[in-house]
Amino acid sequence: MAAGIRGTRGRRPPGPGTTATPGPDEPEGREAAARPPLLREFVLVTALFLVYKFGRLVANGHEARAFRNADRVWDAERALHLPGEGTIQQLLMHGEPLIRAANTYYAAVHFPATIAFLGWLYWRHPAHYVWSRQVLALLTGAALALHLLMPLAPPRMLAATGLVDTARVYGPSVYGATPEADSMANQFAAMPSLHFGWALMVAIGLIAATRSRRRVLWLLHPLLTLLVIVGTANHYWFDALAAAALLGLALLAVRGPGRGTAAPPPLPRQRDTTALPAGVLR
Repeated sequence: MAAGIRGTRGRRPPGPGTTATPGPDEPEGREAAARPPLLREFVLVTALFLVYKFGRLVANGHEARAFRNADRVWDAERALHLPGEGTIQQLLMHGEPLIRAANTYYAAVHFPATIAFLGWLYWRHPAHYVWSRQVLALLTGAALALHLLMPLAPPRMLAATGLVDTARVYGPSVYGATPEADSMANQFAAMPSLHFGWALMVAIGLIAATRSRRRVLWLLHPLLTLLVIVGTANHYWFDALAAAALLGLALLAVRGPGRGTAAPPPLPRQRDTTALPAGVLR
């Protein structure tokens, strides 16, 4: 009976607002963290997405500057002998179903994948959720500032590229037929690519929050996103490089989960006294 009682002893179940004992997919050496209030986080994440969506409109216009910057970016990529964006587009245009799938990925995966990522982290790994949300907010703010400083026409608008606007030709498209008629998006905010920046953070966040041997496969998401944004002529290579650089700075600025926090000392191990003969002092 004593052995049975001892065998049932364990950690105290977590109360409301706390996480459970780390599961099989959680990194070792990390403390459980309190889960932030759901309503507050819903407001914060909604505000983040609204700032992303409507903040870009502040940078709208500046068409002449946007095309001058596009010429400079295109010439710089050629001077550095980067592979032409047209090479990727030709791969995608081998068949209409493939290019339609790429357009759909560009239009439909960006927001839902990021929301699902944040929701899963909130429920399973609150400390990683808070870290990821802070990094994404910082990355988005820096990107919006760069949109203001450097309006940039995407390669699909630049005649020198010879690229096809695949979304307009094959569909589906998330942009208006002309920038002037598009009241819900800034088509001159190509740099940096938040499609790529957010996708890269999703992969990094999932790799950091799990310990599966296959977690490196999450990097396929930003890789596929990169091929899509370039192949559909929505972004230059430099747009993705700028997003990666801003994300790196954001990761350096935000303290990661578990950093700077000492692990709790182990509980003292109790002596097993059941085998001592009667009368022996314990």
